[in-house]
Amino acid sequence: MLIEIRDLTMRLPSGGRVLTILDGVTLDVSAGEFLAIAGPSGSGKSTLLGLIAGLDRPTAGSIRVDGVALGALDEDALARLRREKIGYVFQSFHLIPTLTALENVAIPLELAGAPDALARARALLDEVGLADRGHHYPAQLSGGEQQRVAIARAVANHPALLLADEPTGNLDSTIGAQIIDLLVAWNRRHGRTLVLVTHDPALARHADRMIELRDGRIVGERGRPPHPALSPTGGEGGVV
Repeated sequence: MLIEIRDLTMRLPSGGRVLTILDGVTLDVSAGEFLAIAGPSGSGKSTLLGLIAGLDRPTAGSIRVDGVALGALDEDALARLRREKIGYVFQSFHLIPTLTALENVAIPLELAGAPDALARARALLDEVGLADRGHHYPAQLSGGEQQRVAIARAVANHPALLLADEPTGNLDSTIGAQIIDLLVAWNRRHGRTLVLVTHDPALARHADRMIELRDGRIVGERGRPPHPALSPTGGEGGVV
């Protein structure tokens, strides 16, 4: 299993009381699987995704990613794990506004010490259909273009795991469908794991398996993980 979650609980203080965000979640995600996490606003979807990425620490329970126990890692080790194994696509893009599209995509490559960071970033932009937009700043790009840049940045270092938090939430349905197609193509072509959070059942139906969260608990599941033959191939081709 690429992701192993056991009895995960997240509680936060809120207005003099304790609010339970996640309540005893147990979940396995196979290598190469496309898992959708669905549910209404406030169900704990984004919190669960952030915990898988090591962006926060749970109140109780455990998470292992590619055999590594996140609870045993300090912040520096968590940062290295994210850099080496995890890509993250946010709803609000999170591009650096003072850098061009090309520079935004090159950042993770430069942090990893890639000698051809800019050339690789140009190739990634080409593969997401933005070959002629690399010199533009985020404010000069449409929402769909910004999300394409964010996807290229997220997969630049060939992560074993791509996490996408409502990646179409700020886009219209047509552009959103194109973004989903990019993510699905990446998952299918490379056999890498994709975990996508959405409140839209239509998007969730693209996945191999969907779990439904409500009030911090898994209340439903549809589908099943792909056959082991679809596990990661180790290829390092393009985004799509």
